[in-house]
Amino acid sequence: MAFLTVAKFLTPPMPNVTADYDGYELRWKFITFRPAYFKSEVYFLAAALLYVAFYFFGKKANESRAHKWFEAHKQLYQSQFSKPTHTEGLSQDGNSDFFVYSTGRRALASLHTTFTLRPRHDIFQYLFQIVRGLIELDYKVYDEVELEFTFREPVGKDGAVPECVWAVVAKDEMKKIRDARWDLTFTKTTDSPALPASLAVMSEFADITTNLLKPYGGFSLATVLSSPAIQPYFRSLSLTDQPRTRPSHPLSPSERSKRLILTLALPPSADASATAPLVAAAFQLVDIIAGEGKQLPGSARGGLYAALRPETKTKLRKTREEVDREIREEAVREKREEAEEQKAAARKKAQEERLSKLSAAEQKKALDREKKRMMRKTQGKVKMR
Repeated sequence: MAFLTVAKFLTPPMPNVTADYDGYELRWKFITFRPAYFKSEVYFLAAALLYVAFYFFGKKANESRAHKWFEAHKQLYQSQFSKPTHTEGLSQDGNSDFFVYSTGRRALASLHTTFTLRPRHDIFQYLFQIVRGLIELDYKVYDEVELEFTFREPVGKDGAVPECVWAVVAKDEMKKIRDARWDLTFTKTTDSPALPASLAVMSEFADITTNLLKPYGGFSLATVLSSPAIQPYFRSLSLTDQPRTRPSHPLSPSERSKRLILTLALPPSADASATAPLVAAAFQLVDIIAGEGKQLPGSARGGLYAALRPETKTKLRKTREEVDREIREEAVREKREEAEEQKAAARKKAQEERLSKLSAAEQKKALDREKKRMMRKTQGKVKMR
């Protein structure tokens, strides 16, 4: 009966199909369609069509933006790598993420190019981003392309690429990158007279900044980053040997890698090649750091590591030893706390099982004794204070 009562309320009323209907109708055999009876359904159908149209339009727009950027930089990739792509064109994950994997270049093990675009295919996510941007003033959303250069030289070896953390970051990107990148907590933030006021330097030691921003023959990273044509799209450039998120245990050298990471805001499709000079500069910087290619005036044989002062190298090593010690101690402390919690849970379970075997009166006496014991324990702690 209850089911029938609920079904009665859920069943929609029968439409009025009287014979005196004088509106437009369609008939086919025993089927009659009278559009005038469908009022609310028109709005639902329009909303569904709008969502579908928005999906296909947004999906196509994202594909177009990613492919146009890569096509504008494809010649540069082909000149730098023997295998600029491992598939035909871009790899796609969903409708807003695209990837390119490149290998076959001196000094580099690989280059991962990752596009993270706005969810233009999903009208609800897109509107959420717009509304959030209006409410949170520091929330900025844009189409992003990230180039992660992984050096061939392994961590743990004193070679050309130093184990250090250094970055140049757009100041309006500082909060976002600090929240997302644990490795940048190794650094101190300063301004540099060689860079525009809109950019900040995050470096472990000034010696690293001096060597990366100084001119090398006709190449100057500071000059490239100061270009007005580049600044609207530049987000960050970082050199790091640490993971992006804090590890739960000290990582062995084989679990880490030395990387140069360039993050850009994707330029409009009509001006997709605007970031090409900065991407080309990143390849030159890779060679300077790794000590590869033609020896440029001002560069040291042996790469960036050879150019650093001995005391800087010592401080970098000690910093990593200290961080590994802190992470190790924290991991041991967490394991000890977890073990204590497991023991407490086991004691509580054993006590509950023991109490369940007693009579009601004995259970009450046991609980009263436990309550008094806890009160004495609490009073003792208060007196000690």
